[in-house]
Amino acid sequence: MARPREGRRPHLARRRRERLWDLWARSENKPVWKLAADLTPEQFVSLIDFHYITDALTPDEALAILRKNAPTKAAREAEMIRDGFPAYTTSAGWLGYDDDKIRRLCREGLAGGWSHFKMKVGGDLKDDIRRLTIVREEIGPNRKLMVDANQKWDVGESIRWMKELARFDPWWIEEPTSPDDILGHAAIARAIAPIGVATGEACQNRVIFKQLFQAEAIKFCQLDSCRLGGVNEILAVMLMAAKFGVPVCPHAGGVGLCEFVQHLSLIDYVCVGASLENRILEYVDHLHEHFFDPVVIRNGRYVVPTAPGYSIRMKPESLDAHEFPNGKVWAK
Repeated sequence: MARPREGRRPHLARRRRERLWDLWARSENKPVWKLAADLTPEQFVSLIDFHYITDALTPDEALAILRKNAPTKAAREAEMIRDGFPAYTTSAGWLGYDDDKIRRLCREGLAGGWSHFKMKVGGDLKDDIRRLTIVREEIGPNRKLMVDANQKWDVGESIRWMKELARFDPWWIEEPTSPDDILGHAAIARAIAPIGVATGEACQNRVIFKQLFQAEAIKFCQLDSCRLGGVNEILAVMLMAAKFGVPVCPHAGGVGLCEFVQHLSLIDYVCVGASLENRILEYVDHLHEHFFDPVVIRNGRYVVPTAPGYSIRMKPESLDAHEFPNGKVWAK
């Protein structure tokens, strides 16, 4: 018997753990965030593998966090349904944009209600200074500005470069060096404080995050919905972040990541972190047209998803067009 055609999609196979959560949520007629929010603390903890992390977080400690937050979950859920989850935009900050385009995109972002802007850096220091000068002129001194080096620098180079960019008051530097270098991140964090270090989109398991927390190497936890091994692994990271007082600010930007992570930030706020202090969720404004239930942004906030599942069902025509090697996109 031939396998279902979706089963032949390699990118869907890589996400099968997320599909299990998607199917579970559909069977309960709930979005994934609501499915998790309705679990008891005991059910929540039963989903987590605590192997290799009990020196950082025990099941009893995880239960204590969840039980403390349980009585106020309904109020936070109602707040999110009313107000949405706060987001930041990366759309104005890609390398290669000319100055006029940066100015235009910053102004469009301000008109759209954005208060947090992220810029890519690391190509050329003089170019970064010029571009960040433009952004600060456009967004003013009081809105949050973050910078992202995408693993460009060595440790010493990260420190030197960020000391030059400190004049622009960046809230964080994202991925300053190799994502595997826990001690390197810790050295950078000590040297450039109060600028925060943010990383996690390339961290593949809870053990790496455990070490980042223990070494005080990051100020912002940027877990990735598809790099980690499914929602169960993500729940472990969220709980460790809560214990160590590190806000969870998930990475998004690739195909479907915004659709995924809106659920994760809601789970963290309603059940685990229980605070919006220093919490912000990434958003980029492209590729959402490929999904049946794309994200909705209103005034710089994610509107809470209500459709059952994980919001990541792709349209058949998009799958057909991008299927390698025979899809029409590849044929070009």
